[in-house]
Amino acid sequence: MSERLNYNHVAPAGAKALGGVYGYVVQSGLPATLVNLVYLRVSQINNCAYCLDMHTRDLLKSGQKTEKLALLQAWAEAGHLFDARERAALAWAETVTRVADTNVPDEAYQAARKVFSERELVDLTIAISLMNAYNRMAISFRNTPQAAIEKAA
Repeated sequence: MSERLNYNHVAPAGAKALGGVYGYVVQSGLPATLVNLVYLRVSQINNCAYCLDMHTRDLLKSGQKTEKLALLQAWAEAGHLFDARERAALAWAETVTRVADTNVPDEAYQAARKVFSERELVDLTIAISLMNAYNRMAISFRNTPQAAIEKAA
């Protein structure tokens, strides 16, 4: 797989705008680990190799255990490995990412609201939406995962 084009160079203002949203999410008050788990789960759903590689590396660097990352895709069956907020965030991320199929049902919203304030839920949804946008950019333009670059070197 080779990169089709570098969208950061072709449309720097657009890339900067996405970066501004990323900056908003960082300062939102949502825990970084929670956001990165959501980013990784969204990237799993979308099969974005570039983002899977990046967010796995970020989570490992932050001290997350390999076992937790290995079970992320099956978080609902992983017992108490994921806490209540993580489970709620991952469930919300899945239904929002699959919006065309789920229509984000009322039950999903009510479950998320039990754990997140209104502001947190909006910020979480912004983070989910941002990762969906980044996944679509990386997949469409064939960003090369760091692991593939390292293997080639």
